[in-house]
Amino acid sequence: MQQLLELLQQALRNHHLNISDLSALASSNHKQDEPGLQQLAAHLQLPLLFASAEQLSAYAERLTQHSPLSLRTTGSAGVAQASALALAERLSTGRAELLGERLNNTSATCAIAIATNLEIP
Repeated sequence: MQQLLELLQQALRNHHLNISDLSALASSNHKQDEPGLQQLAAHLQLPLLFASAEQLSAYAERLTQHSPLSLRTTGSAGVAQASALALAERLSTGRAELLGERLNNTSATCAIAIATNLEIP
């Protein structure tokens, strides 16, 4: 969990944001059973939402990076960015936008998206 938290904190710092600016965390259904994600969400006291490959694939054209490995493994060309976009649009009535490119370390990838008119679950 610590590596995930550090990556998230780095991504937030890059965009002059804080943990308190987050509404939720998101990932692919493929990562639903990963303990690190569950622990991170519990530690941050944030909802953790998952999206199917079909839902994530709808965002393929809006990704700044595409991963052939991710596509083969999860069915989505980019889990972090697509998950961020899907979550932001799920919690909002507006169109989500990515805040830059994804960040990654040896164990995870992180992307942040924003949208207007958020509705917290």
